[in-house]
Amino acid sequence: MLSASLGYYINPLITILLGVVFFKNKLDRVRIIAVGLCFCAVVFEVIQFGSLPWIALALAITFGFYGLVRKKVAVDSFTGMAIETAILLPIALLYLSLIDSPTANMFDNSAGVNWLLFAAGPVTMVPLMCFAAAANRVSLVTLGFFQYIGPTGMFLLAVFVYDEPLSAEKLTTFVLIWSALAMLIVDSLRYLRKTNAATIMIDKDAT
Repeated sequence: MLSASLGYYINPLITILLGVVFFKNKLDRVRIIAVGLCFCAVVFEVIQFGSLPWIALALAITFGFYGLVRKKVAVDSFTGMAIETAILLPIALLYLSLIDSPTANMFDNSAGVNWLLFAAGPVTMVPLMCFAAAANRVSLVTLGFFQYIGPTGMFLLAVFVYDEPLSAEKLTTFVLIWSALAMLIVDSLRYLRKTNAATIMIDKDAT
């Protein structure tokens, strides 16, 4: 869970890089420093543990490309989710029917386990659909704050509920990522404040 949490914290920084590569977005000083801190966190992890944080990077990169594809494909959230579900349905059915594991084969499971597996669908889809609906109703800054609730919840559950070990070295990686995200949040708030002030001035001039 700590690795998953780290991956979703890294995801906004991966999204920034994808924006630069595919949409020619400009990196200002704050975003350059933030991406640099993310790079330092990955390098620190490699030095301390001798390997890349593959789970965290895989989550961040794949979710970043998912966002890129959704931005490139001009469909609404409901249609997009329906297409994704249709593509994944046969793969999921094959996995649940053929994979040899204690709970993957639906024909060997108890009714209770199968109901829990089926419940994972709406439990996943309903929040995603609510998120997509909220994205059209709130500001990007507000939406950005909400995106950190998930990984923060994972982090707290991992440390305080599931007792996953949080070494000083691992905490250093998180601190570097948190520092990068804090810079992005402060910069976004500053930009929003300037935009609101400019809008107020324009309205005053118009009246």
